[in-house]
Amino acid sequence: MRIAAAAYPMHPVESWDAWARKVEGWVAEACDGPGADLLVFPEYGAMELAHLDGAAAAGDLETSLHAAARHGPRAQEVWAELAGAHRCHILAPSGPWDAGRDRPVNRAWLHGPDGTLGYQDKQVMTRFERDPWGVIPGDPLRMFEIGGLKVGVLICYDVEFPALGQALIGGGADLILAPSCTDTVAGFHRVRIGAMARALEGQCVAVHAPTVGACDWSPAVDENRGRAGVYAPPDLGFPETGIVAEGMPDIPGWVRAEIDPAAIARVRREGSVLNRAHIAESVAAAARME
Repeated sequence: MRIAAAAYPMHPVESWDAWARKVEGWVAEACDGPGADLLVFPEYGAMELAHLDGAAAAGDLETSLHAAARHGPRAQEVWAELAGAHRCHILAPSGPWDAGRDRPVNRAWLHGPDGTLGYQDKQVMTRFERDPWGVIPGDPLRMFEIGGLKVGVLICYDVEFPALGQALIGGGADLILAPSCTDTVAGFHRVRIGAMARALEGQCVAVHAPTVGACDWSPAVDENRGRAGVYAPPDLGFPETGIVAEGMPDIPGWVRAEIDPAAIARVRREGSVLNRAHIAESVAAAARME
């Protein structure tokens, strides 16, 4: 499977057509040549949609959340069309979503060449999402299948929690997608370390796609730090560092990697350590703590 992870900059888009041209260009670039089978965009990349309602709307936190949510369904139609046209899978940028509750959830949609596979909501809210954003947890974790691989999504903060990763690993996850939006280098590294830890314990591959660049027009996503990366267990068949591919800090663009499903199966069967097989044993040992 050929994977492309985006280090994605948000812009104050002035019109729907301008936004559509932007994202079409990004998808076309990822699918050029030996194109990617799976494209991963970051958390809260959908916040740029708020600017479609004007600078004043994008510049007010509460108004921008609802503006982005209102444009969300139409945006997913565009992402679905792009996945079909380019015959690829796309984890679209997450964003506020009206799920019929008192407050928006943070939702990422996954589209495939033959239609939409579904969505994943963020499970655990960060401090700023709780207050002042008021974004709430959504529907439970779920599993998808792409090209014979089982795929789970842990949005940003979620990938920092072993229990959520172990839930996906227990469900057979071969790939864990970690879209993120962090405003400091420390925040980026927390997500990066979490993604690498989930790859280690699950003997699987983690794909990290962050937002990058300054957005001084938005109080929600005003600063964005990070670099895209693809991580694996530092063991048999994978790099000794666990870094399969990684971009430059804060530089927009695609980071690409090719993952052989057989390599995941092999490290789980013949690796120097068998973390995935021993998770239950570790949980049982922890339960015996005095």
